[in-house]
Amino acid sequence: MSGELGTAEIHAGQAEAAAVAEGAVPHQRATPDEAPPGAGLDTRTLSRALFLRLAALEPGSPEHAYVRDTLIELNLPLVRYASARFRSRNEPMEDIVQVGTIGLIKAIDRFDPERGVEFPTFAMPTVVGEIKRFFRDTSWSVRVPRRLQELRLALTKAGDELSQRLDRSPTVAELAACLGVSEEDVVEGLAVGNAYTASSLDSSPGEEEGDGPLAERLGYEDLALEGVEYRESLKPLLAKLPPRERRIIMLRFFGNLTQSQIGEEIGISQMHVSRLLTRTLAQLREGLIHEG
Repeated sequence: MSGELGTAEIHAGQAEAAAVAEGAVPHQRATPDEAPPGAGLDTRTLSRALFLRLAALEPGSPEHAYVRDTLIELNLPLVRYASARFRSRNEPMEDIVQVGTIGLIKAIDRFDPERGVEFPTFAMPTVVGEIKRFFRDTSWSVRVPRRLQELRLALTKAGDELSQRLDRSPTVAELAACLGVSEEDVVEGLAVGNAYTASSLDSSPGEEEGDGPLAERLGYEDLALEGVEYRESLKPLLAKLPPRERRIIMLRFFGNLTQSQIGEEIGISQMHVSRLLTRTLAQLREGLIHEG
């Protein structure tokens, strides 16, 4: 049902629909040359007659199934018209049409011709809703509850409206007041937006994200963590040092000064600095071993 109908097929479908509407259920499709009277009737008129015919037939009977299938095929242009609104999405148009056809079938099964509403008017919201539901359920990288998906959409719409009205980005409290939900719900809805898209592990990094794809930057050992551990262990030991020795350590390892520069800074010889560094480092090393 998802393939494009040619002009000849459309005329043939109209001819067949007219015959079915009159109560004759042919065993095979009529060709354009065999079109019976009434083949020029418009689709709405044919659909109305077919729905009246469908209501008079027993559900589950071959005649009922045939008229129902004829209605589906006759109204496929409605599905294609609705599907065209979503042509910019990444999904193949054939899949979108198939999903829209499911909505069309649901609309046909629920339609009551006695209500005085034209079938396209009744069916369009169902068809579009089915397509939107398809995108809502399949476009998320991580499956999240429907409630949060709908909350995210509402937050996006409310955020746009408030931004235009306030001429700035709305706060969490303002979004919560606009939607009548708690601030916790707003925070949860904003956070769930991270699940909508996911980056490939093979994607190239941005200008500020470092070198190599993401897969090569995950799970590596951060050598700086070892330095953090050492510094935290040394803090109490450094605090116990005399002020001069502590200053020499700070200038040497945190100020990156040479022994000669430290000597000039403190006012002692480079040799004296060397002896003090050696003695102090031995003291700190012993303290770390004892602590361990």
